[in-house]
Amino acid sequence: MTHENGTHKQVRVLLVDDHPLVRQGIRAVLESEEDIVVVGEASDGKEGVRQAEVLRPDVIVMDVQMPRMEGIEATREIKQSLPGCSVIVLTVNDEEMFLIEAVHAGAGAYILKESSGDMLVQSIRALARGGTLIPTELLRKALQAIPVPTRGAEDIGLSAREKEVLQLLTQGHGNKEMARQLNLAHVTVKKHVQRIIAKLGVSDRTQAALKACRMGLAE
Repeated sequence: MTHENGTHKQVRVLLVDDHPLVRQGIRAVLESEEDIVVVGEASDGKEGVRQAEVLRPDVIVMDVQMPRMEGIEATREIKQSLPGCSVIVLTVNDEEMFLIEAVHAGAGAYILKESSGDMLVQSIRALARGGTLIPTELLRKALQAIPVPTRGAEDIGLSAREKEVLQLLTQGHGNKEMARQLNLAHVTVKKHVQRIIAKLGVSDRTQAALKACRMGLAE
């Protein structure tokens, strides 16, 4: 992450896992990186929600199966109160329906526990930059699973061009494909996506697409 004056800001990370050895291992990996700092730990979902509200981290590494409150529900609660916070779900389960549930809860990425420490580091950096690591096909299926709202679409002040970009975003298209379809420069599409994310009050393009569908903004 970079400040407006060009200086680099450390990515603040909260670890939520009920196994102390797992937390210690992840902390050791992350603390070897100059641009990442672990600001806290929690041993269950409820504690994770409380810690998130107090510490307001940039990224949370969230285990799924934990006592008191599981990771999916904790992710959902955190994203409701802290929409700008990104969540990486750490799991051994790669079944599609489970992953769709994680996306709906607000996860910006999922990582299998068998993955390397380097993959986790790169995922944290990507989410801290406002990116998302949800595969396109999984995102499309997650979007298709959202019921069409019965009320009319809300007006959040999108321009005509932003509405065009949003429609393609809710179809799971990346910036490159949107630029091609709209005959726009890649950097222009990127700016439109950033403005859409800001107007929707979310942390990344995946959550923008999900919220737009829930609000009836997607055709």
